[in-house]
Amino acid sequence: MTEITGQQQIAAGQQDQQQVTTISFADHAFDDAKKQLPQNGTQKPLTRSSTLQSTATDVKSVRSVLMHKMGLIKRKKVERVEGPPYHTMDLDTVCQLLKSDLENGIHDNETETRRTDTGFNELQGSGGINPVKLFIKQFINLLVMILLIAAIVSFVYRDWVEAGVITFIMFLNAVIGFLQEYNAEKTMESLRKMASPTSLVIRSGHEKHIPTRELIPGDIIILKSGDVIGADCRVIESFNMDVDEALLTGESVPVNKVTDTLSTADVPLGDRINMGYSSTTLAKGRGKAMVTAIGMDTEIGKIAQRLMDSDDNARTPLQRSIDHLAMVLFAFAVVVVIVIFATSKFQIGDQEILYAISTAIAAVPEGLLAVLTLTQAFGVNAMAKSNALVRRLVSLELLGSVTNICSDKTGTLTQSKMVLTRFWLPKTGFHSITGLGFETEGKASNEETGEALDISDSHVKRFIQTAALCNMSEVRRDEEGEVSVMGDPTEIAMQVFAHKLDMGKPTLEAKDGWKLIAEYPFDSSIKRMSVLTRASDGSYIAFGKGATERVLPSCVGIQNGNEIEYMSVDRMQELILPQVETLARGGLRVLTLTMRAIKFDGPVNHETFKREQIEEQMIFLGLVGIYDPPRVESKMAVEKCHKAGVLVHMLTGDHIATATAIAREVSIIPPDYDLQDVKETGKKELVMSAQKFDKLTEEQIDGLPELPLVIARCSPETKVKMIEALHRRKKISAMTGDGVNDSPSLKESDVGIAMGETGSDVAKQASDIILVDDNFATIVSAIEEGRRVFSNISRFCVHLITANVGLAVLLIAGLGFQDSSGMSVFPMTPLQILFTNCLTSTPPAIGLGLEPANPLQMTAPPRRREHGLFRAANLCDIFYYGFVVGIIGICNFAAVVYGYGGGDLGEDCNKNYNETCDIVFRARGALFTSACFVILLHSFTCRDLRNPVWVPSSFTCKQNWYLYYGAVFTITLLIITLYVPVLAEIVFKQHPITWEWGMVAASCVAYCILAEIYKFFKRMIVPY
Repeated sequence: MTEITGQQQIAAGQQDQQQVTTISFADHAFDDAKKQLPQNGTQKPLTRSSTLQSTATDVKSVRSVLMHKMGLIKRKKVERVEGPPYHTMDLDTVCQLLKSDLENGIHDNETETRRTDTGFNELQGSGGINPVKLFIKQFINLLVMILLIAAIVSFVYRDWVEAGVITFIMFLNAVIGFLQEYNAEKTMESLRKMASPTSLVIRSGHEKHIPTRELIPGDIIILKSGDVIGADCRVIESFNMDVDEALLTGESVPVNKVTDTLSTADVPLGDRINMGYSSTTLAKGRGKAMVTAIGMDTEIGKIAQRLMDSDDNARTPLQRSIDHLAMVLFAFAVVVVIVIFATSKFQIGDQEILYAISTAIAAVPEGLLAVLTLTQAFGVNAMAKSNALVRRLVSLELLGSVTNICSDKTGTLTQSKMVLTRFWLPKTGFHSITGLGFETEGKASNEETGEALDISDSHVKRFIQTAALCNMSEVRRDEEGEVSVMGDPTEIAMQVFAHKLDMGKPTLEAKDGWKLIAEYPFDSSIKRMSVLTRASDGSYIAFGKGATERVLPSCVGIQNGNEIEYMSVDRMQELILPQVETLARGGLRVLTLTMRAIKFDGPVNHETFKREQIEEQMIFLGLVGIYDPPRVESKMAVEKCHKAGVLVHMLTGDHIATATAIAREVSIIPPDYDLQDVKETGKKELVMSAQKFDKLTEEQIDGLPELPLVIARCSPETKVKMIEALHRRKKISAMTGDGVNDSPSLKESDVGIAMGETGSDVAKQASDIILVDDNFATIVSAIEEGRRVFSNISRFCVHLITANVGLAVLLIAGLGFQDSSGMSVFPMTPLQILFTNCLTSTPPAIGLGLEPANPLQMTAPPRRREHGLFRAANLCDIFYYGFVVGIIGICNFAAVVYGYGGGDLGEDCNKNYNETCDIVFRARGALFTSACFVILLHSFTCRDLRNPVWVPSSFTCKQNWYLYYGAVFTITLLIITLYVPVLAEIVFKQHPITWEWGMVAASCVAYCILAEIYKFFKRMIVPY
């Protein structure tokens, strides 16, 4: 088509309107300058590195130019390829393979037959939550199995009270675990949302809406701006069709889609410009596409399949520790039973079996699973208040030992909001403007002189007017004063910039009298847009903006202060391109602003001029640099991670220059780190491209002194490779991400953290934790909570298992107490043991689980991998304190029996009371009371397993009142069991105590002294 010049259009206008009209520049000096322009000047081409993805309007120009130069787009008809990949086939071949029609689509009569072969367009899954399976899962644990065996034996021997209590404890543990996991899964289920519930298709030549799950290969889908693509498809028509593929490829800028056929199959997913993919979103424009793959055959389906095939059964350190504990306790219980039977010379009767059951029960921390689940549940609730949703309880413990965080950039470290931060004017140079996000407060100043921008200057005023008026976005405040925005992110950034300088579009239109006459919208083929406006004085001004390489050829000069300097395109490029490079090195996308004054004799409306007339002979005004700023909290969060010994890695799909700039701003890399200096001086390479990283073998990666802190242009495989490298270095990694492309690494990492607001459904399913506010700073709170939770778990495990060791010592020593018939006398009855385990140990243990965080815990390095729940120091604590509790208890029993009762152990005092059992019942009461009080004191000792707690300073700092509440609760129940006659004598088989309270007090003092002596030597011997 022949281009229509301005003169030709004017001539046509003269014929149509029968009037004389002219269009010209306001500055007539142009006629003289035009004579000086070279007639055959060549334009210096712009590279991707120079423009650095100037804006959302710059995608097609860069990608298409590069792909044409690389010969990836066919210029001639080629032979048809029989079969996928579809991006290498022409449309006729695609239709033949899918047995469809470009105009009419699939016939309605064929749909059911085809669906029989292809199935529905949906991802395979677990089919939702199965409450029955979830509840049964709570019983699949060795600790529960031991209790189950004890309950069965008790039922067999008709010990109904004991059997009922054990059964109640089992079901209580199961219900607590079930409710927490069920609620977590239900919450996650409510977060899941359908990507595209319905699709508009052409079938039998008619348009119709159908559920997206009913799409089949060969369907023609009609797409418009805002639609979510329901299946993988081949583009057959496109009109300014830009697709946001960030969730799939990590590319933050929408990709312009065309119908061109690519010449090679080996093209990255993000560069397949003639394909659309399931769950991606049409950012602008419209088009049609033919479905090529559905369900698990889509690109998202392939990722989902990988997640399903991955090993999801790996046990965390805490799970493994509990498993090992259960096996040890089970073995111990078996050994104790054998010992008990051996002492009776294997003449096994009811008494021997009951004693064996009692000892086995004593070895099991019945409250451990319940306290563990409750502590984690409290941690989950605390994290939920900080906007972090925990999907899997067991992942909470790993947060506390995370050594490396691998984070995506867009939307995680950054706000995912375009902001204009720098601009360049030919006369005054570079300027910076403050303010982040959509806030309309900010100041502009010259970067060299520091002087504030003079908005009264005519050049500056025109520059700001262009940003505001050549713009279809809206920025306004709602009734509550909150800023709300509508429109393209790039235009929003420019409109916010204008508002900061009090020259926003509403101000210009309402106060200054500017009026929009005509809009020439953004066209992806020419990568620019323009508007025609009328000023308050009646003059007409055309404003334009666009990608630098597309705008400069339409310019004839530059605005240099109050003067226009006319020059050739080559000369303009020599002046402007270095400034573009400077902005690009800062990670900014570059946009060029232009204007021209128009004189026209006659009425002007939106039909008066064609686009070609407006977008020629423009005057260059300046450059703007737009970037996605980091969150305000990100820098502080990263620095807090560094203090806590946690390294932060940024793995992003963005350009290496952009990634480096953002990493410097958020303190991931030093502020003076420069890519060029690394190349010249050979310094440590903290920033690396994915292309380079992917080429390294495992041996080469393991040979690096440190893994890169920033990897740019990442693919999903790059992120997984990074996680694997961290695992080989024995690191515990957390991966944050929001896109489908992050899902494999989320699954591969020890803790997968997905975004709640912008995260894809697949990413959420792969994650362990979801950030509701998509804020990187929330991760720091989560790590701090994770450290607190694990420390508290360690405290209450030492407390609970100490009680078990103490009771086991008591019962084994009790084998030596025999009555006149030669039968062993139980120092404690089974119900006393259950009371001590469940009601004496458990309430304080719950209090220990709620112990506040140590203020210094985020200044200590992460817990080492080998320092698990039952590290050597903890095991020493358990056995030392356990023997102390056991010996103190048995001493109380012996003192009453031999010191007060003359060694009278009665006869047959294990089952029921008779007149010979008063001393034994009284001794049991004394032992039971002293054991309960010492175990309660032990819970306070466990607040700090290293430093003294029985000192005045421990009672003047912040107190854990839950621990006090638990102690009061236990003492109250203890008094009831001692002094309610029927409950004491018939159920617990004990008698009230009187003078024995003196022994209890002495036992408490002795325990405190022995505990502090032990801690003194522990501080001297054991490193922190």
